[in-house]
Amino acid sequence: MSSIILLVGLFALMYFLMIRPQQRRAKERAAMLSRADVGDVIATVGGVIGKIVAVEEPGEVVCIEVDSDVELRVQRRAIGEIVTPASTGPAGPPESDDNDPPE
Repeated sequence: MSSIILLVGLFALMYFLMIRPQQRRAKERAAMLSRADVGDVIATVGGVIGKIVAVEEPGEVVCIEVDSDVELRVQRRAIGEIVTPASTGPAGPPESDDNDPPE
């Protein structure tokens, strides 16, 4: 009887330490991949950094611009992380007003 309780306890421990966190990470990754859209700056799992310029019809292939006139087609699952979401955009230099005196 005690060996059954030990076996159940070992399985519960393994579930909470290994299986459950892995499922949570998989859900977070799936949500991140579904959020990736045109205008986002992404990094692929291979280390390529670029801006999404198009999503092809089935949604499983995205075109990223890595340099001017250089676009790569990659599978959506190759996206490793979203570096800068399109909604926030990169922080650039402040825009100057026309009323500012020249330096």
